[in-house]
Amino acid sequence: MAFLTKKKIVLAVGLLIVAGATSAWYARSKPAVVEAPRFRTAPVDRGTITQTVTATGTINPVALINIGSQVSGTVSELKADFNDHVKKGQVLLKLDPTIFNAVIAQSEAQLASARANLRLAQATFQRNQTLVAQSFMSSLTLDQSRREVDVAQANVQLAQAQLARAQADLNNSVIRSPIDGVIIKRTVDLGQTVAASFTTPTLFQIARDLTKMQIDTSVSEADVGALKEGQQARFVVDAYPDKEFDARMRQFRLAANVVQNVVTYNVVLDVDNNEELLKPGMTAQVRLLVGNRQQVLRIPTAALRFRLSDEEIEKQKQKAKALASASASASASASATASASAAAGKAGESVAAQEDDAAFRSKGELSRTFKIYTLDDKNQPVAKDIRIGLSNFRYTEVVGGELKQGDKVVTRAINEKSGEL
Repeated sequence: MAFLTKKKIVLAVGLLIVAGATSAWYARSKPAVVEAPRFRTAPVDRGTITQTVTATGTINPVALINIGSQVSGTVSELKADFNDHVKKGQVLLKLDPTIFNAVIAQSEAQLASARANLRLAQATFQRNQTLVAQSFMSSLTLDQSRREVDVAQANVQLAQAQLARAQADLNNSVIRSPIDGVIIKRTVDLGQTVAASFTTPTLFQIARDLTKMQIDTSVSEADVGALKEGQQARFVVDAYPDKEFDARMRQFRLAANVVQNVVTYNVVLDVDNNEELLKPGMTAQVRLLVGNRQQVLRIPTAALRFRLSDEEIEKQKQKAKALASASASASASASATASASAAAGKAGESVAAQEDDAAFRSKGELSRTFKIYTLDDKNQPVAKDIRIGLSNFRYTEVVGGELKQGDKVVTRAINEKSGEL
């Protein structure tokens, strides 16, 4: 009976030893727990990157002529209106010629009087020459006669000049088009008095050719370094929101415009308007193409803006400490300690990445060098250095660093409570 009891005890101890060994083996072979993803990622791929400079401008005719009047008067005839196509030399309006004709008549009368005085002075001078030759008159009287002839000739020239000016005023009272074009503005009506006393009034605005237009844009000083003459551009206007138009940069003007300490420069673009859909004065939203790369390694631009939060860095530190503490009491302490060290190293890398970012910012060296984050096999963020090239709002070119095609970069964090970004 005692032998059976002892046998049962030995059997029970053996079973406990086997169970313990099985549990230890299972604990060693159990795979590490992988956390659910807490970050949104995007793949590194190859493709096209286009960089643009955006600006807002106004569509204007290439040649816009202001037609004014050199003389004052009342509009007696109006022969052109808005949107009329006119030819060079065509009459646009006429001022009342009554006063101009009267001035011409007065000038003609003054000229006739001056010529009569000249004839009298010449006859007197010739008569005095004969008398002086016969010693009936002194030479002083002859000199005075010569002077009267000179004065009479000057008066004739003066009267001729006054007549020419009066005739020019009459001619200027008829306003003609200096070019072939389209009237886009008229500021005068029939019967209106035009006063040209101090400044020349603008009566008409004529565009030379509406099939050739230009866009006057204001570009920020931060973008002018990428601009070159001849660059292609695309733009839209509110009148045709579903249609894009082509343009080409013609001129960069050096005169800066400063408004509330914001510096901009005027950039002029040429536009073909063969269908005459574009009208003067329209607002254009312009995109200037300043760079284009084909089949380059690229990442989403959002990955450059992602940074680990302070809470995330602290969480990685706490997990590293907890893993190190738990591994110290496990039977496989060596491997657990190595895992803890690796985790602690990753947390240290994240902290170092934040410190490096601050250092880059302080030195102003973030223009071409960035820290981005990828996920390891346990969905933990790992910082990597890259150098970037061309960039736009969607993609950024990678020209150097530790990334390769197919890697996944972190773009945003996922809200743990709602599961949303």
